[in-house]
Amino acid sequence: MFLFKKKSKPVEKRICDERLSHIAFIMDGNGRWAKRRGLPREYGHKKGAEVLRKIARYCGDINIKVVTVYAFSTENWKRPKHEVDAIMELLDEYLDFLFTTMEKDDVQVHFIGDNSPLTDALKEKIAKVESDSAHYHRILNVALNYGGRDELVHAFNSLASEGKKDITEEDVAQRLYTAHCGDPDLIVRTAGEQRLSNFLLWQAAYSEFYFTDTLWPDFSPEDVDRAVDEFYSRTRRYGGIK
Repeated sequence: MFLFKKKSKPVEKRICDERLSHIAFIMDGNGRWAKRRGLPREYGHKKGAEVLRKIARYCGDINIKVVTVYAFSTENWKRPKHEVDAIMELLDEYLDFLFTTMEKDDVQVHFIGDNSPLTDALKEKIAKVESDSAHYHRILNVALNYGGRDELVHAFNSLASEGKKDITEEDVAQRLYTAHCGDPDLIVRTAGEQRLSNFLLWQAAYSEFYFTDTLWPDFSPEDVDRAVDEFYSRTRRYGGIK
């Protein structure tokens, strides 16, 4: 059942165990955050990028092994060109930031999605970040030009090109962009919306969901603590009985 969570009393910081090793964020509300302040939407994306840095690091602090963030969808190209250009500039800056922090944070970076529309310069930076961080232990997945349906089509086409006929769930899972890390235990969406928006459609089959009306630029470590606390209050049955 989808649960809509509003801010409540403070919760204590919890160090996570193996029950919660992968958390995914749908980072929504950048544009609304800027609009409420009379600023261009680009300012919201800039603030959102700053929050991403803080939240990804905090998740490491509480022993989350894998963090996946929905940075730019296959549908986001429909936005005004100046906004898309601003997001790509922020991506370039974020790549530079990763070069300076991935060793300290012990984080292995993966960009999941179709990077073919990106500039050659961005593709080269992405490839270098991924190769240089491959030996670190924590995982950060940045979903860029990503769509869940597009990912499934990519997986099925990969299997078809190999001549696969009796396709299993494991076959599909191994062709997904997240094959290196598995499915998220918890998916958090900010800004009050209660839908997946084409994010991790296959992987979300048994994920827990947490929705908050907090806009992403206002999202804080305390908000992570609330989501984690809610996760641990639930019983995951996977279709069975406990």
